[in-house]
Amino acid sequence: MKDECLICGAPLKYTETEQEMECVLCHKRERSKTVCQKGHYVCNECHMNGIDSIIGLCMKEKSKNPFSIIKKMMHMPFCHMHGPEHHIMVGSALLTAYKNADGKIDLEKALTEMQARAKKVPGGVCGFWGACGAGVSTGMFISIITGATPLANEEWGLSNQMTSKALGAIGKIGGPRCCKRDSFTAIAEAVEFVKENLGIEMETEKPVCTHFEQNNQCIKERCPYFTA
Repeated sequence: MKDECLICGAPLKYTETEQEMECVLCHKRERSKTVCQKGHYVCNECHMNGIDSIIGLCMKEKSKNPFSIIKKMMHMPFCHMHGPEHHIMVGSALLTAYKNADGKIDLEKALTEMQARAKKVPGGVCGFWGACGAGVSTGMFISIITGATPLANEEWGLSNQMTSKALGAIGKIGGPRCCKRDSFTAIAEAVEFVKENLGIEMETEKPVCTHFEQNNQCIKERCPYFTA
C-alpha cells in the first residue's frame, strides 16, 4: 500500500505557511504545514505512538551493527514509511550498536535522552529547515556519548561535525525525501565517524531497501540502496 495519510491513505500536501490544525486522533491543536488532501492532520506525537517500545528492543539487543538494529525497528508497528519516528530510531540504533561494541555508556539512560531530544524534531524538517532529522539524530548520538553541552570544547565540535557529515551525504543524493534512505545514509556516516574519531568500531553493511514499493516518491536507481 502506498499510503501517505495515516487515516485515509490520501497524498499529503504542504502549505506555504503554518496553519492551526487539529489532530484527528487526539484532538490536540497545533500549527503545521502538513495535511492530507482530504483534510486529515495527525500530530507528531500520534504519528510516533509506540516509539517508546524501542527502548525495550535495544536493551535486549546484542548486535554491534546499527543497520541490523534499525531494520528491526522499521518492521515494528509504530514505524511508517516516512515520519519523525526515524529521528529517534537512527540515534537509538547507533547508541545500541556503540554500547555493544564496547562503548562506555549507560544505554538505558542514553536511549531515554535520545527520545527526549529527538521527539522535539518534527516531521518535514528535511524540506522546511534544510536539516534532515536522521542526520540531526547522528549529532545527538555523538552529543550523548561524549557528554557535549553548549559550553563543551571538543565534544561540541564533534557533535556538529557529525551532523554536518551526515547532512552532506544525505543532501548529495538529493530529494525528494525518503526516511529509509536518509536513515541508512546517516548511519553509514556515523559508523565511519565514530571509528575515526572515537576508536570504537561498530559493524557495518550495505543495506538493501525492502520498502520502495511503499514509497510514492522513490528515486529508484538514484538511491544507493535500491534494487529492482
